[in-house]
Amino acid sequence: MSVLAPTLEAYFTERLIGQRQASPNTVAAYRDAWRLLLDFAHAQTHKTPNRLDLGDLDAHLVSKFLEHLETARGNSVRTRNARLAAIRSFFHYAALRHPEHAALIAAVLAIPTKRQERREVSYLTAPEVEALVNTPDQRTWTGRRDHALLAVAVQTGLRVSELTGLTNQDVELRTGAHVRCMGKGRKARSTPLDRVSVATLRAWMKERGGNPDDILFPTRQGRRLSRGAVGDLVTKHSTAAQPRCPSLKAKHPTPHTLRHSCAMDLLASGVDRTVLALWLGHEKVETTSIYIHADMSIKDRALARTKPLNTRPGHYRPTDPLLAFLENL
Repeated sequence: MSVLAPTLEAYFTERLIGQRQASPNTVAAYRDAWRLLLDFAHAQTHKTPNRLDLGDLDAHLVSKFLEHLETARGNSVRTRNARLAAIRSFFHYAALRHPEHAALIAAVLAIPTKRQERREVSYLTAPEVEALVNTPDQRTWTGRRDHALLAVAVQTGLRVSELTGLTNQDVELRTGAHVRCMGKGRKARSTPLDRVSVATLRAWMKERGGNPDDILFPTRQGRRLSRGAVGDLVTKHSTAAQPRCPSLKAKHPTPHTLRHSCAMDLLASGVDRTVLALWLGHEKVETTSIYIHADMSIKDRALARTKPLNTRPGHYRPTDPLLAFLENL
């Protein structure tokens, strides 16, 4: 057995799970990245993964692997960078255990992330949110569960893993109503509930019953909903809501769209960026800038402050067809 195999095993068990207490999602993502890399290295070197050494995973091979992800597997730049982050994390760990490979490790760590286009945040407007939340058939058990889940998701902005991980004891419906969750980076936080969410949850929890540590939004079998199941129910109800709200056809909402919708609603209500970051569980306040870029009303207000005196408000409109053509190029 080479030094790579025991080092990689120790990285996952001792470092990632034991010391950093990484979430199951992080462990799974890093595991998948390394499975792909080891399969690629096997195809390139004809060595089984157990016989591969650190010296086989040099910067040249890792760079070829990252190129393979984009060209052969059709992965996005974002996915490519995420795989690189998993590789870098291991090599940082390996640098402490195997200083004899310092030059090789430094070369791998020097591989840069790739620039990617920043897309504008996709979010739902208030009428779209209302149509989506009220679509589940509340005459059925699953419909009432979905209605409560969607209402809480839009109002709290919880990540899908935080939402599906909620238990009965995580909800406080008395004075100072809120939900508690363990967020990204093992950070515990509490998110307040408005009156509508309190009423919805009170009715649902009365029907749901169960023990304090039971899942708040379970499957029919009482198990935790998967990420894919929540995505499917959001797609299902948004499709069903389209006849009443046609604008949903162009949105294709996901569970994360509901989180963005909560953030945009808070921002439009005048909530400060620092409070917004605390509400969403962002580690850095700067992360909230994506919502400011997406909010045209903020830009319009800024534009209004810079207008010359004695001018009528409004956007520039070309008065000539040829100028209009050039403007639209």
